[in-house]
Amino acid sequence: MTEDLKKLDFKKGKGLIPVVVQDAESKEVLMLAYANEEALQKTLSTGYAHYWSRSRKKLWMKGETSGNTQKIQKVMTDCDYDTLLYVVNQKGPACHTGKYTCFHNKLKG
Repeated sequence: MTEDLKKLDFKKGKGLIPVVVQDAESKEVLMLAYANEEALQKTLSTGYAHYWSRSRKKLWMKGETSGNTQKIQKVMTDCDYDTLLYVVNQKGPACHTGKYTCFHNKLKG
């Protein structure tokens, strides 16, 4: 691991770190997911976004079944080293509903 990777704080999230995903071209926020150390290493080694599924309790690559992959352009961390930002080239929709972004519901109230 490089020095920056060693700074990441996976302990706060009990082994998981939140990942905000942003479209490289439009700058639109596409989704929020979680990564453990294995998912992050896989992301960095393959160049495609990998996450940890909290519900299925397993590693998954975005688009492995749908074909809607996320090609990594860069990976950033916040100032506390406890959140990641994946800047990606999104192929197809990011949301499982078929919408381009998971953030398509305006909250009313």
